[in-house]
Amino acid sequence: MASKKHGLSYGEMGLIALKSMSTIGREVDEWLKKKNNKDEDFSYLIDITESRFSNGEAKVQINESVRGKDIFILCDIGNYGCTYKMFGSENRMGPDEHFQDIKRVISAINGKSHRINVVMPLLYGSRQHRRKTRESLDCAMALHELQNMGINGIYTFDVHDPNVQNAIPLLSFENIYPTAEIVNALISTENISKQELANNEMIIISPDTGAMDRAIYYSNVLRQDIGLYYKRRDYTKVIGGKNPIVEHKYIGRDVEGMDILIVDDMIASGGSVLDIAKELKKKKANRIFCAVSFALFTEGPEKFNEYYEAGLIDKVYSTNLTYVPEEIINQPWFHQVNLSNLVAKFLRRINLDNSVSRLLDKTRGIKGIVSDEEKAPSVEEA
Repeated sequence: MASKKHGLSYGEMGLIALKSMSTIGREVDEWLKKKNNKDEDFSYLIDITESRFSNGEAKVQINESVRGKDIFILCDIGNYGCTYKMFGSENRMGPDEHFQDIKRVISAINGKSHRINVVMPLLYGSRQHRRKTRESLDCAMALHELQNMGINGIYTFDVHDPNVQNAIPLLSFENIYPTAEIVNALISTENISKQELANNEMIIISPDTGAMDRAIYYSNVLRQDIGLYYKRRDYTKVIGGKNPIVEHKYIGRDVEGMDILIVDDMIASGGSVLDIAKELKKKKANRIFCAVSFALFTEGPEKFNEYYEAGLIDKVYSTNLTYVPEEIINQPWFHQVNLSNLVAKFLRRINLDNSVSRLLDKTRGIKGIVSDEEKAPSVEEA
């Protein structure tokens, strides 16, 4: 039943966690239940059935009422661990199929909810966000589709290019950065002291010009020097849909004896990061860490295992916002940062029509870790 708060209306919250985000969905549900003092047998999760026909077609069925509820649809479009049978063969779900399931849920709701919000940590089509020649504009088209279906908001994390929100200027679009949680995990697990940071014993490295803004941010908040690797590509060839890299050129201060933090939004195959790590070790760098929001490992973990055993890379820090198989999670060189509670805090504030400004602040609590200044105020829970 819809309620009133500060003149704004909000409905009872309902979570529709597609199987691609079932684990985070359960963790978000548990956090919300505790925060809202709900009984143990209560659940915000809406029961749904995701079905596949033998020819690969699909449907979504909602098994309980959603009338008047503030619905949040949770979907990880990068979860290739989800499979289905098609003509007797096992198939992995790709981003296109996950996105179709989001639209199926919206269709099944059939306009009966109070509001519909889509939580898509890895934004669909975000790697095809701009047009260079005769190319599709996948991300913009997807955002328009969701807008035309009547949703109220889209919530994503560390989007490849935040300017994609210009495609839907009248729709709520929030881009959340997991920077603070990753930095906190790095500093605590690697026992990096304030004194080490004060002595500038680390260099933040951008693996290419596109990640420079992110590296500058890390550099400023951690108060460390910055370096850049420039990718020189052979534009006369196309391999695997890309122009091959023929050289990584380093621009920055001497790295000898320094800890290195390579930062980017995602690791796909990881080839660039590993090539850079190898070059940095040749320059006598000390420990080498990598921090990304999304670890895709499209070519598996073998190369990372090899480089870790050879002492070329120490650890990769990433989040649980997209699927990572157990074989990688259990590797000694991988550290997964759980952001389920952060997702839950956002959803609760949105449901209550409270400000999310503090949660959008990338420096959440970092300042107190890296200096002797008074710690930045913690976010008050709605």
